[in-house]
Amino acid sequence: MKVLISAYSCEPGRGSERGVGWNVAREVAKHHEVWVLTRTDESKDAIEAELAANPVPNLHFVYFTLPFWQDSLRWGQSGAMQLHYYLWQIQAYFVGRKLHKEIGFDIVHHVTFVRYSSPSFLSLLPIPFIWGPVGGGESAPLSFWTDFNRKNKLYESLRWAWRAIGELDPFTHLTAQRSAIAYATTEDTAKQLRKLGASHVERLSESGMSQLEIEQLSQCPPPTGSSVRFINIARLLHWKGIHLGLRAFAQANLPDAEYWILGEGPELGRLQALSKNLGIAEQVKFFGLLPREEVLLKLGQCSILVHPSLHDSGGWVPLEAMASGRPILCLDLGGPSQLVTSEIGIKVPAHSPEQAVNDLAQAMVRLAKDKNLRLQMGQAGQQKVKNYYSWEAKGKFLAHVYKDIDSVMPTCLTDKSLSS
Repeated sequence: MKVLISAYSCEPGRGSERGVGWNVAREVAKHHEVWVLTRTDESKDAIEAELAANPVPNLHFVYFTLPFWQDSLRWGQSGAMQLHYYLWQIQAYFVGRKLHKEIGFDIVHHVTFVRYSSPSFLSLLPIPFIWGPVGGGESAPLSFWTDFNRKNKLYESLRWAWRAIGELDPFTHLTAQRSAIAYATTEDTAKQLRKLGASHVERLSESGMSQLEIEQLSQCPPPTGSSVRFINIARLLHWKGIHLGLRAFAQANLPDAEYWILGEGPELGRLQALSKNLGIAEQVKFFGLLPREEVLLKLGQCSILVHPSLHDSGGWVPLEAMASGRPILCLDLGGPSQLVTSEIGIKVPAHSPEQAVNDLAQAMVRLAKDKNLRLQMGQAGQQKVKNYYSWEAKGKFLAHVYKDIDSVMPTCLTDKSLSS
């Protein structure tokens, strides 16, 4: 099949959005012929270097950027970046329409950004359209806002408002309505997609790992010694919930245990002060931002991942912990809750900060005292990653979805007049 992929963010050897764009395109190209629309200014050099070193015959890239806006990278994640993304999607439609007349695609798939509240104008092409996985429908429960300062509350309010504006866009509704399949990273996002008019919504994580990474992490042995180390790997942001993990650790009262925190961010000072106020400063270690190799080394030296995020769409860090055979503690929220089952970790309800902290503390004590349970959960997590979360497995899955797309196409999109 001839497949057109929209990947605004796409780069080999990277994680998050860029890794999603690259890995989906590369793996699908093992089964079909793929053309990828992406930006000129972000990763062209890296993509071309990778293809020169490791050619993928069925993979073709089409680079372009707005003619009046040559450099979007310097805008970071600001509002200007969001405007650039929206305008680029409009331009992608005209580039894609021209390509479709020349090549005759069988299907078009929007891959990145992984965001449900912005439209993909490529859905207007007269061929089946797949949207996602997309996320962003998750919110921190209001009861947890009591822990936020004024700046953090403003962030959450603006995030909600930006999402609401996107939902009012008629083109966002049209994107949902014209999707043969809309994949949502979480049930929260799935609900929003249904409200927008998507007729066929399924859940699918955007996260994945290469077979090589899975094999490397699977070689990570359980830590030796009787002491237990908890580890939290995240940007130090209010919605990552690290303050909840620290409060739970203090309440668990495990004098021989340690709590390692990897990452940097604006909450560092607050978290350091919190650990002192809780009387656990001697047990808590802040390592800052480390290279990926050192992060994985630290992960291998710890027993349990704590990931109490309040609105993650994905689950990149939990996935790496699963591959390394570490059980996971998380809240029953967002992407991590889709990954973590009772076989591979413990997820606790998120009704209030007090309840969540109490339940996390009990889970910490349970895992700290039961080495066999930690090993069982770790092994189950490794098996789940191998079966469902390798990029190779995701590529095969999508390749089959493309072939069977006619069976799930909405009636309004199977009208032969669309192909004229």
